[in-house]
Amino acid sequence: MRVTHSGSSDLDLNLLLALDVLLDERSVSGAARRLHLSEPATSRTLGRIRKALGDPVLVRAGRQMVPTPHALAVQAEVSAVVERARALFAGPGAVDLRTVSRTLTILGSDAIAAAYGPELFARAAAEAPGIRLRFLGESHVDEPALRQGTADLELGVIDTTAPEVRVEQLREDRMLGIARPGHPLLRGPLTARRFAAADHVTVSRRGRLTGPLDAALAGLGVDRRVVGSMATFSSSLFVLLRTDLVGLAASWTRPLAEAVGLVAFEIPLDLPPLPLGMAWHPRHDADPAHAWLRGCARELLLRGRSS
Repeated sequence: MRVTHSGSSDLDLNLLLALDVLLDERSVSGAARRLHLSEPATSRTLGRIRKALGDPVLVRAGRQMVPTPHALAVQAEVSAVVERARALFAGPGAVDLRTVSRTLTILGSDAIAAAYGPELFARAAAEAPGIRLRFLGESHVDEPALRQGTADLELGVIDTTAPEVRVEQLREDRMLGIARPGHPLLRGPLTARRFAAADHVTVSRRGRLTGPLDAALAGLGVDRRVVGSMATFSSSLFVLLRTDLVGLAASWTRPLAEAVGLVAFEIPLDLPPLPLGMAWHPRHDADPAHAWLRGCARELLLRGRSS
C-alpha cells in the first residue's frame, strides 16, 4: 500500500505498516518474519523510518530493543491508522480473522489472566490463529495505558475516569472469604466479630491495607487485624494455604482458590457489590480484531454472572 505525490518527498504507507509491526515486535528479526522480508531489508526499512521521523524509534537495551519515548507516544495512533487503512481496502464485512496477524494486549490482574486466559487462548487458536494475546499485569501506579496504546483492552474492576475511554460494565459479584482447610474460623457459627478477629492479608497492587470491608466493619464498631498485603492474588493463595491468615476473593475467582486447596466461605456482612467490566479506547471501535476480542471477553465475563 503506497501513495506518492509530487513534491519534496514521497508518502510511503509501507513504512507506516512496518513501523506498526516493529513497535509491536520490538525486534527486527520478529518484524522481518511478519513482514515476509529479510532481516537486512527490515533493517533498511527501520533506517528509513528513523530518517522520516527524525527519531531512533527502537534502541538497543542489552539483548533487547526498546521503543523511544516518541515511538511510544505515536504507537497507538500508528496502529489505529493501519487498522483503518486495512478496513478501508478490505471493504465492509470483508475481514477474515483467520488471516489477521497482530498482537492484542489485555490489561488486568493476575486473577483475570488465570481465570479467563485459557479460554481466550483457545478461542484465538480456533477463530483467529494469527492473533497473539499478551496479558499485562496492573501497575502499582495509575497510567493511561488505553490512551497511550500500551494496552488494547482492560478487564476487571474499571475505575478509570478518562472521558474518552469506553467503559462497559458487564456484571456484579460478591466478596467471599478464603482460608486454608481446617482453619479455626471455619468451625462453628461465623459472626462479623469472629471474622474480624482473625489475622487478615489484603491483595492490593498499591499495597493498601484497607478497603470496603473495613468500612462495613466500622459501621458495626468493629476493626479487623490486617497483618500485611500481597501485590497479586496468585501469591496470596499460597500464603493463605500455609498460614492461618484469612483473605478475600471475588466470587468469580472462587475456582482459582479452590484449585489450590483453599476453602471459600460467605462473609457475614452486607458488602457492596463488585463490578466487573471492560474498557477500551474509541479508536478501536471499528477494528474487526478488537471487536472480536471484546466479544470474546464479553461472553466469558457474562457467562459466570450467577456464580
